[in-house]
Formats: sequence, C-alpha cells, structure tokens
Amino acid sequence: MSLHKDAARVLEAWSAPDAAQERLRLAYGDHLAAHPDGMWKACRDGHITASTLVIDPSRERVLLTLHRKLRMWLQMGGHCEPDDATLADAALREASEESGIAGLTLLPDGPVRLDRHHTPCAWHLDVQYAALAPRDATAAISDESLDLRWFGYDEVAGVADESVRRLVDRTRALV
Repeated sequence: MSLHKDAARVLEAWSAPDAAQERLRLAYGDHLAAHPDGMWKACRDGHITASTLVIDPSRERVLLTLHRKLRMWLQMGGHCEPDDATLADAALREASEESGIAGLTLLPDGPVRLDRHHTPCAWHLDVQYAALAPRDATAAISDESLDLRWFGYDEVAGVADESVRRLVDRTRALV
C-alpha cells in the first residue's frame, strides 16, 4: 500500500472528537483525492505532514523542541519521506529523529488530532500523534532544534502556541 493510500485510509477510519476536527478530516481527505502528490513537500497546494507529542513515562510532562527555523516550541514532526511505509511510521520517525529517543510507542487508535497551518513552504495538513517515551529515555537535540525540553502540562501554555496547547489538552485527555 502506498503512503498516500495509507493516509487516506487512516483519515477515513479516524473518529474526529468534535465538529471542527471532522471538518478538517474531510478536508484532508478531499486534498488527498485531488492531489496524487499531496503527501510530499513538492505539492505547493499543501501537503500532509506527521507529528508526534512525546510524553514522559510518568505521563506528567511532554517533550517540546525549539524549532530552529520557526523559533517556536513545538511537538516533533515534519514532512513525510518516500521510505515511510505508513503515516504512523512517518510520525514515529520524525519523533525519534528530533527527540533522539529510541523506543517511542505511539498511543493506540491512531492520530490524536489534526491541525492545518501555514508554513514558509506551504500549508501543512498535520496529522498529530502522541507517543510514550520509554523509562530510560534520554533526549538529544537534533540539527533541526535549538533546544529540547520537558514541560509539565500546565507549563505548555506559557511557551507554546494554540495548536500545541490543543494537542497537549487532547493528549492529556487520552492518557
């Protein structure tokens, strides 16, 4: 199965938690139907991206990265790559690369939420997952980050934008 087909399947099967998320789910599906290249950065009309909020083993903190280019505290994530077999694989790869943590485990039942936002390259139709870090996890800053830091749930509002706050709130409700 192609990554494009997997993403369409994931979005079709995903149960949106509210009406706004359902509208995004449908819009993402429409985007993929209209754009055979809709998974790739080269699609100038926007593209599906995959991100992951990393949760510490005690489920009391989340790991955020200070993005080098955007200079914002964000969850790990980014563009899909041809070697990604599934959307979940892309989310897990991005999380592992940007956090330096091996052995992350995605929360079951697929994505946590969706977020559509404009970036310097195009619209990102982000499919957001959450993953638990293993007990012995040690984070390491990647080339894409200026900093990497664990934040308590209540601290996130002081450093991150609305998109990240919504992701944290939704994830917190699931764990």
